[in-house]
Amino acid sequence: MKTPPAPPPRFAVRPAGAWRIVGLGAQTLAGLLGLAMIGLGIWLVTLGGSAYYALCGAVLAGGALAAWRGRPGLGLGLLAGALASSLGWAFWEIAGKGWQPVWAIDLAARMGVIAALFALALVAWLLGRPLTASRRRLVHAGMWTTVAVLAGGVALAWERPVAPGDTSADAVPSPSASPVHTDTDWTAFGGDNAGRRFSGATQITPANVARLVEAWRFRTGDTAPNDRVSYAAQNTPLKIGDTLFVCSPGNRVFALDPATGAERWRFDPQVAPRAMESMFSTACRAVGYHARADAATLTPPLACARRVFVAAADGRLIALDAARGTPCTGFGQGGTVDLTLGMGLAEPGHASSNSGPAVVGDLVLVGQQVSDNQRRDAPSGVVRAYDATTGALRWAWDAKRIDRPGAPLAPDETWPAGTPNVWNVISADERLGLVLLGTGNAGNDHFGGDRAPADDDFSAAVVAVDAASGATRWVFRTVEHDRFDYDIGAQPVITDLAIDGRLRRVVIQGTKTGSLFVLDAETGRPLRPVERFAAPQGGMQGETLSPTQPRSVFYPNFAGLPGRDPERIDARHAFGLTPIDAALCRIQFHRLRYDGIYTPPTYRGLGTLLYPGTIGGLNWGGLAIDPARGLVVTNHSRLANRVRLVPRADVADPAIGDGGRRPDQAVAPQKGAPWGVDRPIWLSVLGVPCNTPPWGFLAATRLATGELVWSQPLGTGFDAGPLGIPMRLRIPLGTPNLGGAVTTGSGLTFIAAAQDDYLRAFETATGRLLWSGRLPAGGQASAMTYMHQGRQYVAIGATGHKQLKTRAGDALVVYALP
Repeated sequence: MKTPPAPPPRFAVRPAGAWRIVGLGAQTLAGLLGLAMIGLGIWLVTLGGSAYYALCGAVLAGGALAAWRGRPGLGLGLLAGALASSLGWAFWEIAGKGWQPVWAIDLAARMGVIAALFALALVAWLLGRPLTASRRRLVHAGMWTTVAVLAGGVALAWERPVAPGDTSADAVPSPSASPVHTDTDWTAFGGDNAGRRFSGATQITPANVARLVEAWRFRTGDTAPNDRVSYAAQNTPLKIGDTLFVCSPGNRVFALDPATGAERWRFDPQVAPRAMESMFSTACRAVGYHARADAATLTPPLACARRVFVAAADGRLIALDAARGTPCTGFGQGGTVDLTLGMGLAEPGHASSNSGPAVVGDLVLVGQQVSDNQRRDAPSGVVRAYDATTGALRWAWDAKRIDRPGAPLAPDETWPAGTPNVWNVISADERLGLVLLGTGNAGNDHFGGDRAPADDDFSAAVVAVDAASGATRWVFRTVEHDRFDYDIGAQPVITDLAIDGRLRRVVIQGTKTGSLFVLDAETGRPLRPVERFAAPQGGMQGETLSPTQPRSVFYPNFAGLPGRDPERIDARHAFGLTPIDAALCRIQFHRLRYDGIYTPPTYRGLGTLLYPGTIGGLNWGGLAIDPARGLVVTNHSRLANRVRLVPRADVADPAIGDGGRRPDQAVAPQKGAPWGVDRPIWLSVLGVPCNTPPWGFLAATRLATGELVWSQPLGTGFDAGPLGIPMRLRIPLGTPNLGGAVTTGSGLTFIAAAQDDYLRAFETATGRLLWSGRLPAGGQASAMTYMHQGRQYVAIGATGHKQLKTRAGDALVVYALP
C-alpha cells in the first residue's frame, strides 16, 4: 500500500534566500557607513572632538563582518547596539544644548540612516527565517504599525492654521502709539518714511483671515536676462490714491488698478544686462512718490504734478508722470539725473540704488549698494538729495565730507572713494526734520588696516542728518571697527515710545548682530541700556581690532536663538542628514577658529566661523511695529559663514572695474588689501546648513518691558532640501529668510520671506498661524496692505531670490476677503 503524501509544512514555502540577501545588503551598507565613520571619527578625535563616530563606526563594521561570516543574529545585535548607543548619545547632546526648537529634526537626522538600516536588516532577518503564518502576520503588522506611527508623527508636525486666541484685551491702543499714515495708502517701502510697517486697517481680522482668497495676480514679464544676473525683485508696491505702483528687478515700473490689477501704464528703462552682472542681487525694493502741494486742486491736472521716481541699476534716477508713465522732461536732462557723475565708476552696476529713492518733502534721496569686497577704492558711499521738481543736487552726505554737505564737486573731483555706503532703505522724521541713514562698511569688508578714522566712525552706524541741509546731527555706531560685514541692513524705524513715564521720540535700529538699539531721535543717545563686551582678538596681520563691542541688553538678542545674549554654538550644533556629512561638519567646526560673535577673520587653516553670518541677524526686511499692542515683530536667519582670508599672491580673480565680473570670482579680490576673502555659507556636502535648525525665526517683543512674547521657526522644507531637491514636507523647521512683515490694527502679522513659497498670517499677540496662501514663486519681499473702495487687500511680490535658491517668478499676488 502506498504511503499517503505528507501534509503541507506548517511553515511558509516562500524561499527565504531573497530576504537573506536583503539583510546582508543592509548589513553591508551599515558596514561601509561604519568604515567611513571610523575614518572620520579618528580624524575628529585628533582634533579634540567626540569619539562617538569612531566607536559607533566600529560597532557597525563589526556587525557587517558578523553577517558576512554567517552570524546574522550577532550582526543584527551589533546593529541594534549601534542604534541604541546613537539614541543615547543624541539625547545627551540635544539635552546639553537645552532642547532647542525643532530638536526632533536634529534627533531624526542623527538617527535616520542607522534606524533605517536596522529596520531593513531586522525585517529581512525575521522574514528570512521559517515562520508560521501567524508570526508572519505579526511581523507584517509590526511593519505597518511602524509606518503608521512615522506617518502620524509627520502629520502631527505638519504646519496647519489654528483658530485665533482671545486677544481682545490686547487690542486697546497703547499710549506709546505714534500717528501713522492712513489705513488706505502705503506711501513708502515701510508704509511711510518712518518705516513702521504698520497699517491701521481692520477689515481682515484674526476671526476672518482664514477666508482670505487670491483677488488678482499681475505678472511683470521681467525675468533674468541670463544666468549671470541674480534677480531678486524684493519689491514692496506703493499704493497712492487709486493707483498701485510696482517695480521689477530690471527697474520696469508698472501702474495698476488696486482692485483688479489691470495695467494702466508701464515704463521700461532698458537696463543693459551687463550693468546687473556686478550686483549680488538685482532688486528694486521700492519706487518713490512725490506730489506738488496743490496737485489735488489743479484743473485740468498738470503733467508731472504727481511723479514716481525709479533708480535704475545702471546709475540713472528717472522721474515719471504718475498719471501716464512718461518721463518728466523738466527733471534733470529729459527726465533723468545721471547718478554716475562724480562717482569715478569704471563698471556699470558697481554702485546702484537697489532700495529705491526716498522722497522727503520736496527732496529725492538716493543711496546705493556697492558690490562687496571688490576694491578699497570702490565707488563712494555718498547719499545725494535732489530737488524733486528740477533734479538739481541740493546736498550730499559722505563720511569724508560731513563738513560741507552742500558744497558741489570741483570739475575734476569725484566723491571720496571707498566710504561707507547706505544700501538699505532711508528713513525720515518730518516732525524733527531728520533723515536717518543706516550705513554699510567702507571698501573691503574684511580688512580695514588702511581705513581712515572717518571710515570707521561711520561704518555700521545710524546717522541722523538734517533733511534740509544734509548736515550731520548725530551718529551711533552699532559695531566698532567692523571687519565682519555686520553692516546695517534693516531700515531705521521712527516711533514714539513711553520710557520712564515720558513719551519719547525714538529710533529703533535692528542689526545683523541681533541687537535692537533704541536711540533718542533728537540726540542719538541710547534710551535703553547698551553695554560693552569683550571681543575676540588676533588672527589678522596689519589690523587693530576693537577690544570691546556694544550690545543692547534690554531686549532679546536675535543673533541665533532669541535670548538675552548672542547664541554661542559648539560642536554639538553641527548638523547633517547622515552621519557622514554630520561628521564632516564637525571636523570643519574644529578646524575653524570660533570664539563666539566677532571672531575676526583669519588666513590660518580653514579660516573663521562667522556666526551670525553676513545675512544676520536682522536684515533688510526690517522691523514691524504694532503700536496698539506695543510689540515689535522681527524675522531673522540663523546661519554661519566660513570666512578665510586669501593671501594676495593667491588671488587670481580681478576686481570689478579691472575686467572682473562677480559671477566669475571664486575669491572676492579685495583689491588694495593684503588679502582676498572667501566666505561661503557654512553648508554640508549635501548643501544643507552645517548648524542645526531652526535656520530662521519670527518673534514678537514687548517694547515697554523687553519681554520676548513669543518666537517660533519661520518656514518649512516644502520647497527646499538637500542638493536643491524639495522635501515636500510642511514641517516648521525654520528656514533662512529675506523679506519683511506688515502688522495691522486688527492684530495680524503677514509675512512670506522664508524659503518655502507661502504667505502667512499670524496672530500678532500670540504667534498663532491663522492662514497661509501658496505663492507661484519665492516670496522674498516685504508684504504690504491697503484699503481701496471699502475693501482691504494684502499684497506680496513673488519673484524668488537666486542667492537664496528659491523659485524664480515675476508675479505680484494680492489677497482679499471674498
